[in-house]
Amino acid sequence: MAKWGEGDPRWIVEERPDATNVNNWHWTEKNATPWSKDKLQALLDGFVISGHGQECKITKIEKMEGEATANNRKGKLIFFYEWNIVLVWSGRFNDEEVTGKVTIPNLSEENDVDEVELTVSLDSSNAASEKLKQFMYNVGREKLRKQLDSYIRELKADFAKGLILPKKDEVNGSDGTATVKKDKETVFASGFNKKKIDLETVTDTASKNVGCKMDLKTLQTVEKFQCRANELYDALTREDMVTAFTRGYVKQELFKGGDFVYFGGNISGKYQELEPNKKIVQTWRYKQWPSGHYSTVTMELKEQDDHTELHLTQTMIPAAEYEMTRQNWQRYYWDSIRSAFGFGSFLY
Repeated sequence: MAKWGEGDPRWIVEERPDATNVNNWHWTEKNATPWSKDKLQALLDGFVISGHGQECKITKIEKMEGEATANNRKGKLIFFYEWNIVLVWSGRFNDEEVTGKVTIPNLSEENDVDEVELTVSLDSSNAASEKLKQFMYNVGREKLRKQLDSYIRELKADFAKGLILPKKDEVNGSDGTATVKKDKETVFASGFNKKKIDLETVTDTASKNVGCKMDLKTLQTVEKFQCRANELYDALTREDMVTAFTRGYVKQELFKGGDFVYFGGNISGKYQELEPNKKIVQTWRYKQWPSGHYSTVTMELKEQDDHTELHLTQTMIPAAEYEMTRQNWQRYYWDSIRSAFGFGSFLY
């Protein structure tokens, strides 16, 4: 603790051209909402989607609701944004005009761009419109995601410039002019898994995604719980029970093809098969895995005389993440389920 009269040097404003926020210690915030609306308008309104001999165009932004902020705390940049967007699109097939909408209900920092939901709908259904709907689903969604990715990158690049201020010993160069040491700054997204993004990457508009062959592994394990199969199935599928053992935000659509999001967006995927009290099959990914890479998780429940066995098989785990994945299943799923619901550890 600083002595009386001396003060904490982190809070003292001295010899600063801006006279504020020494060493970036204070929380500072910039409203990025007006900028975001203009940028999204420019990226989406009038955007043409073409390919495979087809062409559609975004003719109108029917709805754009949300907000965005850029924040700096102790030299770390944190971005919050959440948008609900409805786009109107049109196209022609065999000289017949087709119109519809694309709904983007939750563009936010909680999800990677390739995980953002885009729903394609039609104003009227017939053979021509169904053809263009399929085109918008297969081609249009991917091209629109690239536009959304451009918005996120430019948001972080533009608002990073004014939030990280020069530190006290970086203000004056030897010739008396203001200089800033070009250390690499780090951006943090909010949420359970605060993913780091170097500003060098954010501002590199010519960055290339280079594919690589991953070494993949399969995890197989058997866990025993002192409960009936239907009780364990409920713990794994009922939203209130999943919330209880994950202790965080849960999104769950309990049907084939439905999405699930656990641990504040750290774990996500889709349900592929649901057999009540017997079997659950999911596509499943950990947020820090390579973008777009999913494993397949199969959980089979086998009720015995005095306990239920859960047979887990998870394929296509990146080898570098295998041991951490195995430990996290044990800690955040099995041990947490036993603790939350009193199912106990079966004594072998």
